Amino acid sequence: MVLIGVAIVIIGFIVRLNPLLVVTVAGLVTGLVAQQSLFDIIEQFGKAFTTNRYMAIFIATLPVIGLLERYGLREQAESVVAKIKAATAGRIINVYFFIREVAAVFGLTSIGGHAQMVRPLVAPMAEGAAEAKYGKDLPDDVRQNIRAHSAAADNIGVFFGEDVFIAIGAILLMKGFFDQNNIPSDPLQMAMWAIPTAIAALIVHSIRLNMLDRSLDRRFGHKQNKSAGKGE
Repeated sequence: MVLIGVAIVIIGFIVRLNPLLVVTVAGLVTGLVAQQSLFDIIEQFGKAFTTNRYMAIFIATLPVIGLLERYGLREQAESVVAKIKAATAGRIINVYFFIREVAAVFGLTSIGGHAQMVRPLVAPMAEGAAEAKYGKDLPDDVRQNIRAHSAAADNIGVFFGEDVFIAIGAILLMKGFFDQNNIPSDPLQMAMWAIPTAIAALIVHSIRLNMLDRSLDRRFGHKQNKSAGKGE
């Protein structure tokens, strides 16, 4: 009967009730069935909230990003990049990839992210560079491809960069595992061995982004040549 809370959650989600209300009711019912007092149940709610309150910080970024986009952040990012003649979609994303990976090397994993950087800035800037070079009428599949590369740059950069930072969770996890099995290990050496992998990731992903630019040139280069010929 203690597991009745799981059934309440399932039913609540099926009928599409407010998730916060469903989870709260499920917690209350589970506690009461387990013969806990109402005071103890509310106390556990409070402890869980105070323990994990930092997890709610990211929610504050969503309305901020929404307001910035509503008042033209994406459009401004596109227009600024469109004025840079040497900018291409691949180069814009590659610059962000380099910054993201180097920042992660020093433990600054909070610099960047999909909600904070990729959606409002990086992807629009890459799309703006492509529009400036090939025209505004880019097909939807091309836009989605550019956005996917932008998101991948964020994921790959932070994934391979953070392993070089000695205090990251992966290094500490390996250190703890080796200690439990009486295997000598040095966290600094483990972090140093991650440097070649991070460099390899930078090289490989730079090649992929260069291939993105080449594929766009092959697909839309003829349109660019025609527009240049009409201008002459």
